[in-house]
Amino acid sequence: MEADKKVDCVGLYCPMPIVKTAQAIKEMLPGQVLEVIADDKGIKSDMPAWCDKTGNECLSMEDAGDEVKVYVRKSQ
Repeated sequence: MEADKKVDCVGLYCPMPIVKTAQAIKEMLPGQVLEVIADDKGIKSDMPAWCDKTGNECLSMEDAGDEVKVYVRKSQ
């Protein structure tokens, strides 16, 4: 999936991947897609919960070895 912006959260643990995601999403336009790369497996449950809370859309998650790539579309 093509992303408009990427955030590398490898080596960061809860809650930092969500904090970095929130910061990046604020700088994006509605409809743009953010790719978040993390090695904290907690992101698999944290990101969908954060998206539900904020109204953004969790498009997909991909396991990439020891890392997880998460794609989030900014809603508003």
